[in-house]
Amino acid sequence: MDSTVLKGLSVLEALACCSESRGVTELAKEVGLTKSNVHRLLQTLTSGGYVRNCLGSGRYELTLKVWELGVGVIGRLDVKRVAIEHMENLARLTGETAHLSILDGCEVVYVDKVDSPLPVRAYSAIGGRAPAYCVATGKALLAYASKEVIDKVSRQLRAYTPLTVTSPHEFQTELRRVREAGYATNKGEWREGVGGIAAPIRDSRDSVIAAVGISGPVARLKPRAVKRLASTVIEVAQRIGSQLGSSAERNAIKKGSHVGEQIRRIGP
Repeated sequence: MDSTVLKGLSVLEALACCSESRGVTELAKEVGLTKSNVHRLLQTLTSGGYVRNCLGSGRYELTLKVWELGVGVIGRLDVKRVAIEHMENLARLTGETAHLSILDGCEVVYVDKVDSPLPVRAYSAIGGRAPAYCVATGKALLAYASKEVIDKVSRQLRAYTPLTVTSPHEFQTELRRVREAGYATNKGEWREGVGGIAAPIRDSRDSVIAAVGISGPVARLKPRAVKRLASTVIEVAQRIGSQLGSSAERNAIKKGSHVGEQIRRIGP
């Protein structure tokens, strides 16, 4: 076993778990290595393009090269493989663009999407990011995140549109509503005129690992439409979860619903 490789990976993991750049002393204390050892590892990781020295300040952070490796892994994730058929059904049934997202720090990453069949639709890119508190899939994920993550996001709220929630109290109140309703909404808080609805996806341990949702012009996603489409989005999330082995979603789907029948009629 190559202990140097393991030490280098421990430094990468420490940097990945922190939203801010780290100094050699901080990293050495966290990973249990000497400062000289950590410094050598950082130089190697920097030369490999995985880490950078922030403006020569002596503080280090990860580069996008780590993300590029992650993109390849995401392509093999079970949730992405399982979700695509359901997302296609969701896009056909609602007429809106369907998204599959995961939480990465304070942002969501769009790991897959199915475009709306309509000419006027929401545009996004696979691999794209958005502030989690501004979009429906992000709120659906944050509602079940740890207190530490929620508190961190609460300290970073800023307005992207006049409708963005920037009050920590309102933000946390909205997350409570998401947990109570089972779905989250975006009323044009990230991009003006673009709204969304999303629900969390649970894995076999009933942990929230991703979110599925739809986005489209707010002119189509008016309150009455949101109420009607929310149940569809929730059930699609449950169906994806059931294939991942989530007992809660599996039990919910066994009960059957009008929406489920619609989806079955659409077919794959």
